[in-house]
Amino acid sequence: MSVTLKKANREEMHSLWEMQVEAFKGLLEKYHDYDMSPAAESYERILQKYDFEGTTYYYIVSDGINVGGIRIVDKKDGSRKRISPLWIMPEYRNKGLASLAIIEAEKIYGDDNWSLDTILQEEGNIHLYEKLGYKRTGKIEKISDLMDIVYFEKN
Repeated sequence: MSVTLKKANREEMHSLWEMQVEAFKGLLEKYHDYDMSPAAESYERILQKYDFEGTTYYYIVSDGINVGGIRIVDKKDGSRKRISPLWIMPEYRNKGLASLAIIEAEKIYGDDNWSLDTILQEEGNIHLYEKLGYKRTGKIEKISDLMDIVYFEKN
């Protein structure tokens, strides 16, 4: 199985936004994090992020099918590159596609000086990032009684 990253243009952002909302819907229902969940993000907000300096959205493509999405922020100023968010559609999960997508992003942008964060209670996400060489920074932010955010970096 292989993955490519296909750069999304502004006209494709509505489709990518719909995928993002669907992909994160289960986590939104589980943690009720309406302030920060990608599933609760408005289309207008996605367009604002699309226009941010250094931001690129990609479709994650496997076997010609859009199986997910990833947003990369690279300001090209020496600051850490950032993955936020990354998702695989429910029907394509647990096949290693997220790992392959991160590896592809690192091929494009270089494999060092990255940051990302995830929900501490989502052990699968933690395993994915640690397996790819991301290390916990020690920073954990309590969001609610149900959820904490843990921060990672890769040098």
